[in-house]
Amino acid sequence: MKRTPLYDEHVRLGGKIVEFAGWDMPVQYSGVIAEHNNVRERVGLFDVSHMGEIWVTGAEAEKALNYLTCNNVATLYDGKAQYSAILNEQGGVIDDIIVYRFSNDRYLLCVNASNADADFEWLSAKNPTSAVFTNASADYGQIAVQGPRAIELLAPLVKDSDLSAVKPFHFIETELLGTHVIVARTGYTGEDGVEIFVRSDRTVDLWRLLLEHGAGYGVLPCGLGARDSLRLEAAYPLHGHELATDVSALESGLGWITKFDKGDFIGRAALAAQREKGVPRKLVGFFLEDAGIARQGDTIALPGTTTQIGVVTSGTKTPTVQRALGMAFVAAESSAVGSSISVVVRGREIRATIVALPFYKRKK
Repeated sequence: MKRTPLYDEHVRLGGKIVEFAGWDMPVQYSGVIAEHNNVRERVGLFDVSHMGEIWVTGAEAEKALNYLTCNNVATLYDGKAQYSAILNEQGGVIDDIIVYRFSNDRYLLCVNASNADADFEWLSAKNPTSAVFTNASADYGQIAVQGPRAIELLAPLVKDSDLSAVKPFHFIETELLGTHVIVARTGYTGEDGVEIFVRSDRTVDLWRLLLEHGAGYGVLPCGLGARDSLRLEAAYPLHGHELATDVSALESGLGWITKFDKGDFIGRAALAAQREKGVPRKLVGFFLEDAGIARQGDTIALPGTTTQIGVVTSGTKTPTVQRALGMAFVAAESSAVGSSISVVVRGREIRATIVALPFYKRKK
């Protein structure tokens, strides 16, 4: 197993360590519910140093990324970030990523932990331009500060920048603890907050500073368990669950970041054909109407029948919504909001209703 620069800190703080995407990571400290609620009400710290970082540089960097990703990189400007995806030729999702533009010849990609090396190899092999791809994942630690008090906590520490002026999906370069950091107003919880990219050898120092200074703001270290329940309430997809190489970007609900009018990109032809024909299945949200918890892999059926119409991708009972809920791929003809479905949990049929996503949306 790989370990982030903060592994010893997690052990020291009593984090319960589990294997995740090839990494030893904390699943919880004080408990998933406590950590989840703290992020919704105050502020939480997450170690996301396992995520990968890939630099894209050169005069043709924008051209390369516009071909290699599905969103339109040309709409970015310096200091702007963009949610996007790397697709295969069939339109399946290799990875969902965030693209950060520093200049017209310098971009940073944040990619998922389990896919970092494979993403780098794919991008390098498929790159049709002179742009240079550099896997810098080992150079960075990354800490997510998430919750309604996140900016309040960080503002006194970033004296040369006005964090409150940084809009969602924008970022700045600044200094913390005398070292260069990238502070992006992004996150994976559905709450306000930032993700901080910092040199690997200064990650522990920054983590300790944020915990110490954050004590007055109610900060808690948080693990993967709360990260998952928070993202599920916000209906953010997770690779290997809602996103996969054999499921198209349109089926996964990523049509909003798939820009057909920008020109050619990998997967465009397959997705254009699917868009014209209509997707066979759609990603939906559901509430269970009877007692039980749905989990990934559970079957979705038409009520009162054995006719399978889909499969659960993620499911649990979440602390904020306080209902058993989940996301699933369901046959397009059975995917309308308000439709009744059945979830087969351990051989037992549980009534469920398809609902609009997201399950939770923070008040601005």
